[in-house]
Amino acid sequence: MISQNEAQLLDVEEFEDIIKEDLTDAVDHGIVVSNLAYLLSQELGMDEEFCYDMAIAGMLHDIGKLKLSKYLYGRRKDSLRIEEMKYVRMHSTYSYDILKEKDFNEKILEAIYHHHENYDGSGYPDNLKGSSIPWGARILRTCDVFAALISSRPYRRAFDINMAMELMIDEVKNFDMEIFLAFQRVIHSEAFEKVKNFTMNANKKALDKSIVNYYNQL
Repeated sequence: MISQNEAQLLDVEEFEDIIKEDLTDAVDHGIVVSNLAYLLSQELGMDEEFCYDMAIAGMLHDIGKLKLSKYLYGRRKDSLRIEEMKYVRMHSTYSYDILKEKDFNEKILEAIYHHHENYDGSGYPDNLKGSSIPWGARILRTCDVFAALISSRPYRRAFDINMAMELMIDEVKNFDMEIFLAFQRVIHSEAFEKVKNFTMNANKKALDKSIVNYYNQL
């Protein structure tokens, strides 16, 4: 991890570029999760107020990452060390704290705080299991994982939709089955097409950016 002294020596423009790149990725991810969470909530028969709350939660669920070191969050080549991963796992708590100060309602807050809980109890921050996980958090968990899989990452290209679903089925123990089955219906709906098109455009931008960065290093 870059020390504070080393960070101070880095070029200011480089620092700004890293922040800009991270924020772009975070916003794109938030938009996808937000739309998926709204559509999934509708598919589950929830009222409009709940659907809207989940859209907000989906957009803001990772806002706590802004409190993390920009150099840790902006890392592109090295894998995270164990101690750094523990640090990153604090982001859901940070997100909760930030939004609680802004008086967001409890449905949004609890969905965000617990969006990394797995249905089998293997998640974080509280290792909740099954029905003890808030309903909204179970929705966000499903949407968040799928959105990450179909998006490009520094260390891999995006998976196509079929492969993403296969990977999620392999880890289906992490998800509420009622929600997961409803989610499968969502991604085969006409409404999902707009989300898919947005993701494809975001992935193309990420690929173009990585190509430019590669040639800049030659």
